[in-house]
This record gives sequence, C-alpha cells and structure tokens, in this order.
Amino acid sequence: MRRLFLILLLLCGALTYAQGPVKRPIPEECSFANLELNRLIYPGDSLAMELFFDKLDTLLFTGRGNVSIMHIGGSHVQAGVFSQTMRNNLLNLFPGLTAGRGLIFPFMKTNTPSSFSVFRTGEWEYCRNAVAFDTRLGLAGASVTTSDTTASFSIVTREKKPTELSPTFDFNYVKILGYGDNDSIVPVVHFNQDTIYGTFNEEEGSFTFLLPDYTDSLYVDFDQVPGTFTVTGIYLDNGMPGITYHGIGVNGAKVCSYLSCEDLERDLKLVHPDLVIFGIGINDAAADTFTKEQFMSDYDTLIEIIHRVSPDCALLLVTNNDSYKKVSRKKYEVNPNGLVTEQAFLELGQQHNAAVWDFFDIMGGLKSMAKWEKEGYAQKDKIHFTNTGYSLIGDLLYNALMDRYIEHLNNKAR
Repeated sequence: MRRLFLILLLLCGALTYAQGPVKRPIPEECSFANLELNRLIYPGDSLAMELFFDKLDTLLFTGRGNVSIMHIGGSHVQAGVFSQTMRNNLLNLFPGLTAGRGLIFPFMKTNTPSSFSVFRTGEWEYCRNAVAFDTRLGLAGASVTTSDTTASFSIVTREKKPTELSPTFDFNYVKILGYGDNDSIVPVVHFNQDTIYGTFNEEEGSFTFLLPDYTDSLYVDFDQVPGTFTVTGIYLDNGMPGITYHGIGVNGAKVCSYLSCEDLERDLKLVHPDLVIFGIGINDAAADTFTKEQFMSDYDTLIEIIHRVSPDCALLLVTNNDSYKKVSRKKYEVNPNGLVTEQAFLELGQQHNAAVWDFFDIMGGLKSMAKWEKEGYAQKDKIHFTNTGYSLIGDLLYNALMDRYIEHLNNKAR
C-alpha cells in the first residue's frame, strides 16, 4: 500500500508539473521539427525497458540502488552537450540522485566534453578508435600515452559553464584504467599533502585509489619513474545511490570502431549498464563502403557483447540525424543513407526488443538538416549541431523517455 501511495504521489507530481521538474520546455520556434512524433517506438516488446523503469522506481521510492546509463556514440556524444543535457535533466528529476561521475576519458589535444575539464603537463600522444591504431583500447575508445617523466594530468568534474541544472560531482573512489611498459611506472594520485598509491587489479586492468575525503578534482602523475604509461579511462565514484550517466563518445567513431577495442567487454563489466543509449551510426552512413547489412551485423555483435555483460540491460537506439556530404568547396548533397539507417534501426529494435527514438523522423526527415542550420540549431557542415541544437536534442530525448516512464507509473498505479 505504501509503495502504491508513493507511485501515485510521484505520478500526480509528474502529470501536474509536466512542463516543470519532470519534462523540459521546448521553444515555440522549433516548429521546423515534427515535435508531435517525439516518442519512443517499440518495434519488439518493451520488457527490458520496464525492468529498467522498475529499477528507477526502487531508487526514487526507497532511495536505494544505483542506476547505470551508458550513452555511446561518435562526435555527437564526445562534444558532451547532448549527453550532458540528458544527465542534468535526469539528475534534476528529484533531489539527491547524483551518484558517481562514472567512466570518463582525459581528452588531450582534442575537444573535451564541457561537463568536466582536463589539464596536462608534459608530452602526451592521443589515440582513438576511429582511425588505424596499434594501441590496446577499452570502452572509452581512446588512449593517451606518455614517456615524459614530468607528465601529469588533472581532472575537475565541474561544468565549464554551469547552469541552474548543473549537478556537483564529488568522489572519493578512483579507478585509473591503463598499463605501463614496466612494473615500476604506475599512476600516483596526489590529494592535498598526501601521495596515494593505488592497488592494481589485473582482471580489470585498473589501479584503484580510495581517497581520504570527497573531492571534485583529481591530480595524477607517475612519480618521475622512467617508462611509458597509457591511460584508457578514468572511473570516478562516491558509493552513493543515484544515477550514473556515462557519456562514451569518440570523434569519427563507427560501430566497428568500438568492436576493434580489445578491452571493450572488460570495461563494460565496470560500467555494467542498466540502459544503453546508442548514438553510433552517422559516421557509418557517411562512408562510401556503407551497407545496411554490415551496419546491422556490427550492431548485432555490439549488442551481443553488452548483453553478455548485462543480460537485462535495456536498449535505446537513436536513429541518425539527416546529414549532407560535401562534394565540392561550396556544394553539399543530401546523404540518402539517413533513410537506410532509419530502417536498419527499426529492424534492430524489433530483433533485439529495443526502444527506438526516431530522431531522423522527428527532426523532419530527408533534407531537414538545412532547416535546422537556417534556424541556428545546426552547423554549416550539415552534420553536426550547435550547442543550442544539442541541448534541444537532449531535452527532446529526455521528454520522450519521461513520457514513457509516466506511462509506466500510470500502469503500476492501476
């Protein structure tokens, strides 16, 4: 009876304040998009999503547990605004939902997501899965390597341009994923006046550090020991219940780019997602060698790996945005593969009982990118969006997810 009362209470709040704390308002000038289509589609069954919502219920109604969401993609995700908008909206659903920051990557010499900052000293080499590489990579799809004895890096988990929705991420538990070319070179964490050496876990390929207090910043070096060390990810946690939203994005990445990462499955065990939001596909569709069959086969493999690690994980497939190809210095042609990948995602949704958010249709379908650019929501390359555009996309996806969650609560209350 108490559980039913809480569900009804939450449901009433959700319905009463549907344009407030639960759903985000969408600007009226966005009439260039098909906003009436903003919903999740279930080509198969929705059982896995219901299990995810049940876990969210437990967190919201009892304050126990941790909900792990992984958003994986290419440059749309690496830029950080899309995933940051989703993260902030979810964490502002109710007070106290902020758990750990989760898996992040210390980007150097490339764009770092705006939700955290990275500072470095010394020389580092950057590697990513979107181009030919001979480095051992993991789920983050990238690495930074140094042989400079003066090298160090710092991470600050505060947003560069915070808003009223910006959460605070404090942590006291750190895992540095990586490896050295000898046993002597290891990462060392400096906290206030303390120098902290981690415990190596061979199975995880990680160095674990327990800090004496909570903090929002991390400083790491290698104690000036000669050798080469490669970092493939940083996991930040605080042991508190809440929602952990992992944004995994690499510029130019295709589905096969992640499949080529040797430690993909190993790192997935660390994240252990309850929901995966797939935003990979725009780079696949841009390739001259693109075929629907290979695209779907690569996704089949990636989903199989995820379900080996997290069998009950819910899947949410985001269809590609409309895009154009540059054929000369000033001429662009619409990429017809947007329609092909849209159909592929719908078929994948049916085969894997995944939800589909048909962004291609919502934004207006073929040739709609030109309208988004004209309105200031897309960039001139007709592939990427402006920060305003990415924020809008994040709000739209969040609203579609919340509509489905409210429906879930309504069904529970009957």
